[in-house]
Amino acid sequence: MSETSSNTGIVYHPDYLKHYTGRNHPERAERLLAIMRRLDADGITGRVEQISPVRASKEEIGYIHEGSYIAKVEVMCSRGGGRLDLDTPLCRDSFDIAMLAAGGVVKAADTVMKKPGMKHVFALVRPPGHHATASRGMGFCIFNNIAIAAAHLKQNHGIRRILIADWDVHHGNGTQEAFLYDPSVLYCSLHQYPHYPGTGWLREVGKGDGEGYTVNIPLPPGTGDAGYLYALDNVLVPVAREFKPEFVLLSAGFDPHIDDPLASMCVTSHGFGLLMDVIRGIAEEQSKGRLVATLEGGYNLSAIADSASAVFNSLLCSEQARCEEAVEVARTAPEAVKNRITEVKSVLKHYWGSIT
Repeated sequence: MSETSSNTGIVYHPDYLKHYTGRNHPERAERLLAIMRRLDADGITGRVEQISPVRASKEEIGYIHEGSYIAKVEVMCSRGGGRLDLDTPLCRDSFDIAMLAAGGVVKAADTVMKKPGMKHVFALVRPPGHHATASRGMGFCIFNNIAIAAAHLKQNHGIRRILIADWDVHHGNGTQEAFLYDPSVLYCSLHQYPHYPGTGWLREVGKGDGEGYTVNIPLPPGTGDAGYLYALDNVLVPVAREFKPEFVLLSAGFDPHIDDPLASMCVTSHGFGLLMDVIRGIAEEQSKGRLVATLEGGYNLSAIADSASAVFNSLLCSEQARCEEAVEVARTAPEAVKNRITEVKSVLKHYWGSIT
């Protein structure tokens, strides 16, 4: 670790580049290289704590994934690779690197829990994870990094209430499935709808004891900064205040960016910084500032680099003026988004007294 007094950390390791997906695959090593170049150029890497990841154990991966699936991935990679589905290729190194990705997010959570003064850590890992289910890798994802970290926090740190926010443009079906029956994890996803993987409609609210603890905000194509911020202010913020999370996790995909090739949203790089202002505000208010973000999607190299820089600038900033900017931008949300949020609230009011 570096000798810095920063309360913000970064998890990164060059081994994450070894997960080879092919020259033309959207989820490729160049994504991380673009981010790191930008963070270096902006002087951010010198202002944050450098945290080295360690491989997750099979036991930790098994918090979320079936043993037979873990073994399947390991065997496929030992034989040179293959495909978990049409979108999710494996190379010989992919099993080890997926274990390192999950372990990187676990290490981020451990650092926030154990290191005095450390509040926020962004885990810049790959492959991403939020589509991976208990028995299946899909959508570029092998193991569900954020879900594994949440389970680790519960089992090893005694955290009783965890908020997982997910602003990736694609619904995190794997994360939703992992905690569908679990009232100790509040999962809130903002995503383009309809879009891959086809899940995440507003009436998907959890099941059994977990009913009401899955919050889906399916946004129409074309939603930009104002629409996302309006959704956060009118749904996530009040529900989070009522839920009172002890730890905040974030699946930070940058594919809602206006320049992303795999989606149709219009969030700007600056807008991602404002989104993080809101998430950071929730953590400061409810969770003693404890916040871990992990990289999910984002496939335009310039956009992902600019957006990551904006997010780190939010984490490193203590000013409240930015949060006030987020509130002002939210007021300009289009009617289509406001109407969708009204639909979402009509479902959630049956579970949350803060939603009227």
